[in-house]
Amino acid sequence: MRKLLLIACFMLPSAAFGDVIHKMTNSIQLTVDGAYTVGERGASTYSVSGSNIKVSDSASFGGLTAGSNGSAPTMTNGTYEMHTVGSAMTFSESFLEGDDVYSVGSGVDVTAGVITDLPVLSKTTSYSGGVAGSLSGTTVSNSTNTCVAGGAGTSCVGQFVTELSILD
Repeated sequence: MRKLLLIACFMLPSAAFGDVIHKMTNSIQLTVDGAYTVGERGASTYSVSGSNIKVSDSASFGGLTAGSNGSAPTMTNGTYEMHTVGSAMTFSESFLEGDDVYSVGSGVDVTAGVITDLPVLSKTTSYSGGVAGSLSGTTVSNSTNTCVAGGAGTSCVGQFVTELSILD
């Protein structure tokens, strides 16, 4: 009987002196993207090359004007002639008109997060941004998240996190 009593003592539960921490977090993140535009203005270029060619007396090489608000640089003509008449010669002149010059901030209209107007450049990337519309989110005490879709360029992320820590 004593042996049975001794075995029963070892089978009884003992008290634990550890801490238990239980955390529950419920959250929602709503995002509405902003509008943006990235533009790269194409440059105007002018080049001239050749052999047995010279700039005429009292003249100059061709080139580019400075351009002004709303207009691209233009070409100015040069005056050239053969250096040694009767000899072989080559001549090449080229001009590429770039984009119009705009002052900073002109030509772009943004209304309610949407780009409605902007200047056209050689390379332009635009994103009109999001429109919140009916975007909304709700967290409920029973670990439930509800997201309601908004307009274009919106997102809703809901999450529920539970953390259980048992410490010595």
